[in-house]
Amino acid sequence: MNEQAIIAAAQKGDVNAYNRLVVAYQELAYNVAYRVLGNSDRAADATQDSFLRGYKALGDFRGGSFKSWILRIVTNSCYDQLRVMRRRPTTPIDDLLEDDEHSSLMEDHSESPEDYVERRELDGVVQTALNTLPEDQRIVVVLSDIQGYSYDEIAQITSVSLGTVKSRLSRGRAKMRDYLVAHREQLPVSVRL
Repeated sequence: MNEQAIIAAAQKGDVNAYNRLVVAYQELAYNVAYRVLGNSDRAADATQDSFLRGYKALGDFRGGSFKSWILRIVTNSCYDQLRVMRRRPTTPIDDLLEDDEHSSLMEDHSESPEDYVERRELDGVVQTALNTLPEDQRIVVVLSDIQGYSYDEIAQITSVSLGTVKSRLSRGRAKMRDYLVAHREQLPVSVRL
């Protein structure tokens, strides 16, 4: 069965069909949310919220790319979480009790311990740099440079014009570059210039 047939079945109320869509896109949705929010628990919440919103709004889906449609919902959920975090900053109790550096989703058992540590250091610096960007720039940088979407796809996902995507991406990349240059000593030795 192709994706359009699965979507049509889900629109008719077939929960199993929608679950197939969730399974197909949940990892992508989580990765986008994680990079935008910088926290695994918040990313998981945003991902779950997005798929619930998507299920409720499935009747409004009028064709096209389901991936772009669901990622638009994910980015909107991330915006919502970022607004809440600004209004009511909190520290999750899990962050106080557990090592936030560990995520089984990021583990690669084929790499050496040294490579793992270096990758984690680089990931931490990049995530910190992403967190310094304004939300609109952060989302386009994540979608373009981390997820690999084209400018047209990003414009469709974020519901902004192509020119706006390009300018946000340019400003976001410049700010990322400035941050990484200013904090070059935090980068692993192998990626320093």
